[in-house]
Amino acid sequence: MKFGHLPEAIVFALFLNFSACSQDETLNTPKNVIPEIPGYTLVWNDEFDGTAIDLSKWSHEVNGDGGGNNELQYYTNLAENSFVENGTLVIQAFKKNYLGKEYTSARMRTLNKGDWTYGRFDIRAKLPYGQGLWPAIWMLPSDWVYGGWPTSGEIDIMEMLGHQPYKIYGTIHYGPSYPNNQKSGGSFSLPSGLFSSDYHVFSIEWDSTGIRWLMDGYKYHTEIHGKPFDQRFHMLLNVAVGGNWPGNPDQTTSFPQRMYVDYVRVYKKKS
Repeated sequence: MKFGHLPEAIVFALFLNFSACSQDETLNTPKNVIPEIPGYTLVWNDEFDGTAIDLSKWSHEVNGDGGGNNELQYYTNLAENSFVENGTLVIQAFKKNYLGKEYTSARMRTLNKGDWTYGRFDIRAKLPYGQGLWPAIWMLPSDWVYGGWPTSGEIDIMEMLGHQPYKIYGTIHYGPSYPNNQKSGGSFSLPSGLFSSDYHVFSIEWDSTGIRWLMDGYKYHTEIHGKPFDQRFHMLLNVAVGGNWPGNPDQTTSFPQRMYVDYVRVYKKKS
């Protein structure tokens, strides 16, 4: 199996060499220690240290509408699809007939419980894998000031296609309504290993000038943008099954599949 393109591998090797001398403070830190980031203040976090999902921070979207992408799952609030285990949030996708759908999963959001304009967002997670799996850590507008999707924007902190478990994508969506909508972004491929094998920290730094995407503290893409990314957004965590982009599961796909989230941390720039 090939693990990405040579330029990405070379850049990541340089990053590893650099980080040996100057490690991002958010990495390799004991779970019970929340690091300080120079120039930032922690304003919201969930370490998932309790025994249940904190409903003062998260709510479930319950639907089987396919997410606008012909996805195959029914998102539930059932305990088997999302739960806290050993200090980690688990979002679990099953192959299971449920209310007319062949799969179940969960989609959680912070709407009206965590809404932010600008900041640094760090999410440490381990991802599922397999044809047709589509884990995502992303953001949508809380107020839709500029109109419906994608006019008010969408920020994808991390998306991965399960048949490419070594590659992640960071993307923004904006512009006029479908089919004239626009998107731009970048990707990062591990030179070795899989995102399903180990935890990694997926981050963005977002301010009035644009958005920067980081993987384990390494900046791999920048988008310069103002509107519509100047309003409040909230975070979403989900594992989709099937759809227009990843394609559908096949005989090689095993279930259940889990996305593990160790923590979510939101920092604001100090004034």
